[in-house]
Order: sequence, then C-alpha cells, then structure tokens
Amino acid sequence: MSIRHSAGNSRTVVFAPRIAELFEKYRGTDLFRLEPDTIGIAGADLMDAVLGARPARHDERPTFKPVRRRLVSRADAATFMQAVSVDVRTALKAPLDADGPLVGVWPQRAHDYVRDLVFGREDMRFRVLVDRRLELTPKLTWSVVISGAALIGRTGQERPLSKLATQVFQANDFRDRQYAMYLYRRVAAPVCFTVAALVTSALWLASPLDPETSNRNILLEALRLLPPSWNLLRLKGSEYSAVDARIDVGDDLLLLPLLSQRDPRLWEAPDAFRPERWDSLDPESHPGYLPFGHVSERCWGRHMVMPLAERVLDLARRDGLRVDPNQTVGKVELDGLLEIASVRVCAGSPVAQ
Repeated sequence: MSIRHSAGNSRTVVFAPRIAELFEKYRGTDLFRLEPDTIGIAGADLMDAVLGARPARHDERPTFKPVRRRLVSRADAATFMQAVSVDVRTALKAPLDADGPLVGVWPQRAHDYVRDLVFGREDMRFRVLVDRRLELTPKLTWSVVISGAALIGRTGQERPLSKLATQVFQANDFRDRQYAMYLYRRVAAPVCFTVAALVTSALWLASPLDPETSNRNILLEALRLLPPSWNLLRLKGSEYSAVDARIDVGDDLLLLPLLSQRDPRLWEAPDAFRPERWDSLDPESHPGYLPFGHVSERCWGRHMVMPLAERVLDLARRDGLRVDPNQTVGKVELDGLLEIASVRVCAGSPVAQ
C-alpha cells in the first residue's frame, strides 16, 4: 500500500497478508464474518453502538488478565498504572540537551531510548522487564519474573527507585513479588512498545519533518494510518444481538479501527498522509477514530504515550533525523502491535524551528 506524502515523496508500506486482506475485502463494510464464530466490525456507527453496549470485561482488556490464575483487581491495575504515570511525568522533566541522537534501526532504537529515559535508573532486574525480546515467549517472561523476584533484596536510600519499582519492594512475600514484577512488566513494557511503534510510523510517514507541521498533527495522522492498537476484542454476549440482528449470541466480535480510520465514507483521501487535516478535526469525537479505544473507556496509557512520542519527535527535529533515503519499503508484520518492523534512521541537518 502506498502512502502519499504532502511533501510529494512516497514510501510503500507492505502489510502482512492477513492484514492486507482486511483492506482488500472489508474496507468500507460495516459488518462481515471473519470466522464461523467471529464477526468483524468496521463501521463507525456500529462500532460505537457495540462498544457502548457494555463495558469491557476483565478478559477483554490485557491489563486485567489473570497472572498465573491470580485475578488482577481494578484497584491493583490502577495502582500500577498511576505509578508508571508518575515515573513518565518525572522523566519528561529531564532536559533534551543530554539526549544523544537516535540514529539506528527503529523501533528498537526508539524503544531503548524510552526505556532508558523512564526506567534507566533501575537495576537490571527491572530494566530487563521492558526488553522487547521477552515478547518472544511467555515462558521467557515468567522466567525473568521468577529470577528477579527471588534475587531482590531490601531497598535503601542509596538505591534510587521508580515509583513503579517500589510496588515490587512493598510486596509481602515471594508470591506477591512475582505478581508485582509481572504487573511491572505489563504496564511498563507497553508504554515503551507503543511509543516506539508510533514514532517509527510518524517518522516513516512524515520524514523529512516539516517545521511548519506540529508534532501533534503528525502523531494524530500516524495513529490514523498505522495505529499500534489496531483492533478491539469483545467476547460473545447477548447484548450484541440487540445491537444488530446479524450478530449471533455465540459470536465473538473483532472491531477494526484499522479499517474505520481509512474508511472513504469518513475521510477525504483516506490513504493520504495529511497531518494538516487535524487542524479542523477533533480526535476525541471524529467518527471511527479510535486509536486509544472508545470514548467510554479510553486507554489509560494515552496520556503517557503522546507526551513521550512528542519528546522523541522533538529530538528528531533537533538532530535532523530522517528515514534513510535508500529505504523505500517498510514491512508491517502480524504481531500484537501494528508497527513497521525495521526503519533505518540517519541524521541530517537539524530542522529549523
């Protein structure tokens, strides 16, 4: 799929076959059957009705999924999210002057930067919990959690800790430390993953960065075209048959902002990268625009992701970062987050502010 740039240059995004098939078959379609027991939904009004039918259940939101059969309460999830939010706000106060140029391969380089910015003062047992390689297998993640929980000693004033890490040291016993360390991973890693995916897409789409275009508009448009969270799951329930008779009581629902955010019925030039469109559009209320979920239950992390992403783009402007001109194709694999797998980023002339 080709993305047309306002600056006139063009790069190609090659989506994994299953994602490309969604575009080819279902864009502009409100409801369609993906599997015998799974309905796909991409119509803005229908998505709004479905998501408003009932709140998401625990088993539909990753933050609340059980940790080794131990239920995660809303209170625990809120405590850990509030802790990492404090850590992000603290990190954002650091001056840009000390940050080096983020040249290299993104999103890995961008991920490492965010990890070090927010969690760099932690010891290795914590920092490894936000490593991208842990995504390879849940067994590897759990091994890191167990070893880290077993080796943690007492904290003292000489050891600086993030607000998030203090939740682990406050655990009462080994089992609680494992639980706390796993929640550390669950709330910290997605912040790094999502920011890295978003800024990689933003630089891919906007490079070279136009000094007249705001970071906000670039990020909002990148979230529209390449949303890291590109689908929402709702498991079967009787509420949905009342919304649309085509939905059976036994159907799971896969809602696809990836499609609604390129729906030609909702967007002028839906495949074009036009950040200026956000001068007149409201991202909080525009139909079909759900990069952080539905208005009734926005993702808790959005107030961390956007400021961190803007900081990375500030660095990119300062150092004149741009996509290597020899790279014209970016590949999007079928992974948990939608991201361009490998973008070579080099330094050029700083962008005048």
